[in-house]
Amino acid sequence: MGILDRLTTMIKAKISSFLDRHEDPRETLDYSYEKQLELLTNVKRGVADVVTAKKRLELQKAKLESNIEDLNNQAREAVNLGRDDLARVALERKKDSMAQIESLTAQIADLENEQTKLVNTERRLSAKVEAFRTKKETIKAQYSAAEAQVKITESVTGISEEMADVGMSVQRAEEKTESMKARSQALDELIDAGTLQDLTGDQTKVEEELSKIKSSEEVDQELKILKQQVPVKKKAKTEETQEAQQ
Repeated sequence: MGILDRLTTMIKAKISSFLDRHEDPRETLDYSYEKQLELLTNVKRGVADVVTAKKRLELQKAKLESNIEDLNNQAREAVNLGRDDLARVALERKKDSMAQIESLTAQIADLENEQTKLVNTERRLSAKVEAFRTKKETIKAQYSAAEAQVKITESVTGISEEMADVGMSVQRAEEKTESMKARSQALDELIDAGTLQDLTGDQTKVEEELSKIKSSEEVDQELKILKQQVPVKKKAKTEETQEAQQ
């Protein structure tokens, strides 16, 4: 195997691999359908051209047939006038016209056969194109459904490249959460066992005791002030009573 053959094989393999990765079957099917429609259009145009040519020959034939009748009349009139020479000319033209009519008739028959063939071909192609269109749309729908299913499955399972990082993040978060739960449970067990001291709880108790002492002192102070004010009020009331009696 020569170098050129190896290079050709490598290039074909690369092209095939590229097409496998990037080719969209739906686009290929649509392109094939468009090409078939173009071919069908060409066949229909061919039918129209044949029909047009046949009509043109039929008009020429009709014109020649009308001329033959005129030539017959001219020949009769020439004979009546004793002009055999003119009658011969008219008959010769009639003979030529009849030969042309015969040729045109054969051509028209050929065109009719060609028209029939083309019409039958157009019908068969139309049926095939319509069948291909139906199959194309079915395949496209199946491909789209399969593509959507693959994307959904990849997203759910985290296989797709877009979801790979998300899947890793979720896994790391779950691992950290489990680690923190285990650590919290271990600390609770150590505190319950007395191995570790709950400084937060002791500090809270101290603050509560200090608050109670401070509150008690404030109450005692306020009570002392009230006691000091009561005798003064009693003395003032006694003096007022004595003055009233006098």
